[in-house]
Amino acid sequence: MIMRKKVFLTRTLHDFALKELKKKYQVEVHTGKIPIPQTKLRSKIKDADGLICFPYDVINKETIDLAQNLKVISTYSVGFDHIDTEYAKEKKIRVGYTPEVLTDATADLAFSLLLDVLRRVSEGDRIIRDGMWKVIYGAHDYVGVDLQGKTLGVLGLGRIGMTLAKRAKAFDMKIIYHNRKPISKSKERSLGVKYVSFERLISQSDVISIHVPHTSETEKMFNMKTFKKMKKKSFLINTSRGKVVNEKDLVTALKRGIISGAGLDVFEKEPIGKSHPLVKLQNVVLAPHVGSSTKETRVKMAQITVKNLNLGMNGKKPIYSVGY
Repeated sequence: MIMRKKVFLTRTLHDFALKELKKKYQVEVHTGKIPIPQTKLRSKIKDADGLICFPYDVINKETIDLAQNLKVISTYSVGFDHIDTEYAKEKKIRVGYTPEVLTDATADLAFSLLLDVLRRVSEGDRIIRDGMWKVIYGAHDYVGVDLQGKTLGVLGLGRIGMTLAKRAKAFDMKIIYHNRKPISKSKERSLGVKYVSFERLISQSDVISIHVPHTSETEKMFNMKTFKKMKKKSFLINTSRGKVVNEKDLVTALKRGIISGAGLDVFEKEPIGKSHPLVKLQNVVLAPHVGSSTKETRVKMAQITVKNLNLGMNGKKPIYSVGY
């Protein structure tokens, strides 16, 4: 009898995905604490041929070294900074991820946060639920900010950044962006965007939306020094990675009026609780890291995660591959 290859999942996937996996492999799914404790992950990875993981599952050098048969790591996420991809490449282990399918969902959430914090929608919801709406507001009470004519600065004009720019254009916003390299002039014209330096982006934008990965270069690049260069009436939106922003400095900047507000889907350490300093601020809209969280997007992510795994198990490059 031929033994089927082993696949370990650090948490469950959609029923259709599990059914497909079970047709081909011995499948084991972690059902305990999330994220999976390192001790359990390390014990299970030892004889796994394939691994399906999720954000916050730390797949480092020490963990990879324990894997005797591992051929592929397929992560259910667009980010892969939780995996030591360089070391995986050294060990000839394929790494797959799920980027393009969550572009629209994440851009929509970024724009939702932008619209919410500028027009104070969630703040108004809290006012009503807390029984604080006592009178009809007057000329100067509870005013928000128009989007029309405001400058949106997009840091990282990749797939999500470009899609956000299209949303903002429909609201008659001016759009500037900063990348390592400018996009083509024809693409700039079609999107209606203008390339600027990072310094100009942070000083000229009314709203800054962050769309860069977390790297040593982007680690806490938004700190007090950066906030002090932003307009006092500006807003920060972050749907990328929490560690790109120094949260302690952000709280101080929001309290002191150095910037006007923020919309955040990601945080330095997740999940956050009700005692977190950001939760106590009224000029912040918070979402629990749900940029890709639509039914349609999550199904597509599961489909790609399984395809990436199948390809890697057969010695082939995943549809979306990191490195090797």
